[in-house]
Amino acid sequence: MTDPLRIAPRKAYLVLEDGTIFEGEAFGAPVEATGEVVFNTSMTGYQEALTDPSYAGQMLVMTYPLQGNYGVNDRDDESRRIQVNAFIVREHCLTPSQRLMTATLNDYLLERGIPGIAGIDTRALTRRLRMAGVMMGALVQEGGVDSALRRLQDTVPYGSIDLVPSVTAAAPFAWPPEGVYAPPSQDEPQHRVVVLDLGVKYNIMRSLRRFGCDVMAMPASTPAADILALHPDGIVLSPGPGDPMLLDYAVETVKGLVGRAPIMGICLGHQVVGRALGAATFKLKFGHRGANHPVKDIETGRVHITAQNHGYAVDGDGLPESVEVSHQHLNDGTVEGLKGLRDPLLTIQYHSEASPGPWDNMYLFERFVQMLREVKS
Repeated sequence: MTDPLRIAPRKAYLVLEDGTIFEGEAFGAPVEATGEVVFNTSMTGYQEALTDPSYAGQMLVMTYPLQGNYGVNDRDDESRRIQVNAFIVREHCLTPSQRLMTATLNDYLLERGIPGIAGIDTRALTRRLRMAGVMMGALVQEGGVDSALRRLQDTVPYGSIDLVPSVTAAAPFAWPPEGVYAPPSQDEPQHRVVVLDLGVKYNIMRSLRRFGCDVMAMPASTPAADILALHPDGIVLSPGPGDPMLLDYAVETVKGLVGRAPIMGICLGHQVVGRALGAATFKLKFGHRGANHPVKDIETGRVHITAQNHGYAVDGDGLPESVEVSHQHLNDGTVEGLKGLRDPLLTIQYHSEASPGPWDNMYLFERFVQMLREVKS
């Protein structure tokens, strides 16, 4: 573990595509990075956020000022690696304390080649992103500001790259893969569930297993016929990064799955289902990222506080009569869930598995498993 007293401060700069420059202190790996700059309002859960595949291609700003105060551990990774391109914070803690801790945040980033910047006004940065919308940025060391502005002019915009191939599994795998933390389960699984891995978080797999499912993940390019050949009792379409309008291959797969087996779509999976049903998707100004988003379950009228991480949404006006909107975001009215009226289908735009965030929405996995039981019977 790095001795915090021996770390010499290094200047670093966050440069936004609109020319705004934030000066701070470098930590983590001494490398430069570019990506779409987005913010997350969660107060805890930085390790889960750093390893969330939905952040691929992005530079993550945490609005809560102190990060790293409980270190990192072997249980909280949500994928096989850090997914963000850079980490942007107000203050990072070099002397954390927590009984499961295995490393500091600084060492965690350093060992995995990910740069960070601390000491900047994250409140001012977040306000700029809220006013102007998310934008591309570059994180550079001292002396690299001019070259960063030139580089940003030539950088391919975030929304024009299909990032799913960079985060999906290279080959099918059963849960849990070797070396990944999974709570022990005494019960035999009752249902076979296939996850189309568009950038799956481990806690989705843990949650499905907790509710009695034997889980197999398949690469994002897997066609519908290969998924159905596994005779699944149900199919989950996972979250993931990027613009759903670039995922025609996944949309075609879903078209071949709807009505053939019960389906649950989460986040990007929800958007892909929306497209498969004929709806359009659109980019939000600054997205929904955090653990405090109010969503109304229209069927029950109950409002849930949800964990979210997405920059795109489904346009409800293009949906067919065979589905209805089941959930709605109370801040901006966007579609947060769909329910099939003819086929066994439910989707949600937010993260029922949390990590980070409240566990209030685990009931959706129960609802999905109940759907599996009903179809079986």
